[in-house]
Amino acid sequence: MYPSAGAMNAAAAAAAVAAARHPGPPQPGQPIKFTVGESCDRIKEEFNFLQAQYHNLKLECEKLASEKIEIQRHYVMYYEMSYGLNVEMHKQTEIAKRLNAIIAQILPFLSQEHQQQVASAVERAKQVTMTELNAIIGQQRPDLPRLLQQMHAAHLPAHGAPPLPLLGQGALPPAGLLGLGVPHHPLSVLAKPPDLHRPDDKGNGISSAEERHRNSISPGEREKYRTRSPAEPDHKKLKKEEKDMGHELVVDDASEEPTSPHNGAPSPRENGLDKLQPKKEHPPHSPRAYSFHVSAEGQMQPVPFPPDALMGPGIPRHARQVSALAHGEVVCAVTVSSPTKYVYTGGKGCVKVWDISQPSKAPVSQLDCLQRDNYIRSVKLLPDGRTLIVGGEASNLSIWDLASPTPRIKAELTSSAPACYALAISPDSKVCFSCCSDGNIAVWDLHNQTLVRQFQGHTDGASCIDISADGTKLWTGGLDNTVRSWDLREGRQLQQHDFSSQIFSLGYCPTGEWLAVGMENSNVEVLHAVKPDKYQLHLHESCVLSLRFASCGKWFVSTGKDNLLNAWRTPYGASIFQSKESSSVLSCDISSDDKYIVTGSGDKKATVYEVIY
Repeated sequence: MYPSAGAMNAAAAAAAVAAARHPGPPQPGQPIKFTVGESCDRIKEEFNFLQAQYHNLKLECEKLASEKIEIQRHYVMYYEMSYGLNVEMHKQTEIAKRLNAIIAQILPFLSQEHQQQVASAVERAKQVTMTELNAIIGQQRPDLPRLLQQMHAAHLPAHGAPPLPLLGQGALPPAGLLGLGVPHHPLSVLAKPPDLHRPDDKGNGISSAEERHRNSISPGEREKYRTRSPAEPDHKKLKKEEKDMGHELVVDDASEEPTSPHNGAPSPRENGLDKLQPKKEHPPHSPRAYSFHVSAEGQMQPVPFPPDALMGPGIPRHARQVSALAHGEVVCAVTVSSPTKYVYTGGKGCVKVWDISQPSKAPVSQLDCLQRDNYIRSVKLLPDGRTLIVGGEASNLSIWDLASPTPRIKAELTSSAPACYALAISPDSKVCFSCCSDGNIAVWDLHNQTLVRQFQGHTDGASCIDISADGTKLWTGGLDNTVRSWDLREGRQLQQHDFSSQIFSLGYCPTGEWLAVGMENSNVEVLHAVKPDKYQLHLHESCVLSLRFASCGKWFVSTGKDNLLNAWRTPYGASIFQSKESSSVLSCDISSDDKYIVTGSGDKKATVYEVIY
């Protein structure tokens, strides 16, 4: 019996509903259909997959960025090492030439037999084999060959060799340069500027760059003199503490704990690579950049010094301490006569005059001034050497007649400000400029002994001053963190440079173009008079208290609270020499013939250096 047509239709309908609920596998060519829920799940899975990929790529990008920074740091280190090795190679070559010339000159004075012996000995000395070089290196640094082999095998910079600078396979110096008679470390030549010091300099207070880091101030002292942020309420501390002479511009307190040698990790400012490398300890002999070029966009790059940076006419080799002048009070101001005969030292209430050729004797004269109980901040001689102007922590300036049989005060200039921090004299000797504690720059007519003008702009005390050689432009620095230039013909301000630190000292290059600025934060910055480019120099450990250019303009000196006298090459700041005194160096001057440097310090004396060329 066959089913009826209605039953067949009902069965077909039921089969269709079941097929719709449970679709079978798609046939070839048939499009895939998903429900809304399945589509959302698939989208969610793909989103999670993409998010995981993004996270992995982000981590890889960060890793590459850190590797890039590390490579940049290594590049800077390699560049400095390469330059240092190149300079040292040229230096040793020049030394060898000079020694050969000396031998050639002395040889004819020997007997014929001795001449032959010396000539053969010289020839033998020139035949240095690689085996001998390797033996020399092994004696000076027994673990060096093993370290170099490890570096070659790893093809990586030597992170595991603390006493060595970072070296890579491509930056290994030639073996011949590693064995050139360096006393302590095969690469210690890189830690000091070449051709600056001689073995007999140690007794004269001149320290090598290797020693300058070992003798830097203790971490506690460095923290004590750290830069204050602008937000701190005591940013006017210098002005407030003048009277008790507790500020670092003036006095070195003998009760402060002495500086202690250390080999600890210097601050990033010292090595100059704080923008490229993370904080880490640096080996005491590692080369460090201390001079940086800062572009108009603020890009800071280590300066590659030219080959003639530390040589040539007018560039000193070092300086030698020749005498100490026992002033008896803190020496806040010094100046040298022209021609170089007398040194004037200013302390508390008096100026003492010394004959530079007889330093061991008593002062030639003593000029009592400023009520005898106020500190003198500045002393200036007129070019003819017959008039001395004295300013300090009093409202009046003293003008001394030195040409009379007995030096006497011939006039006093009184201002409304309670103190004068610095003085400058116009090239024609007609005008005197005084930096006042109220921020004004007073302009005095020396002939009529009257105040003719005041330059107003500094919002805090004006601390330092210099004038251009042609007498048309004046530069002043202040405790308001600014340096300003003034047009003396039109009597108006020309430029203003803003800094993040108080300005303690400045000097304008006699040949023009460059202005050097010493700051509370230990930096020395060398600005171009017109262009926005500048150099930033980092060798001082504390505030830079005084600064002076040599008459030739090729070099300048700076002194600081860190007891250091630094000599720099203009403008890029190659370190020519450095001297460490026993106390803060508060003032300095250079003789007009560039043969002598005089410094005044907190241990109640002035020091005279002879500049050696």
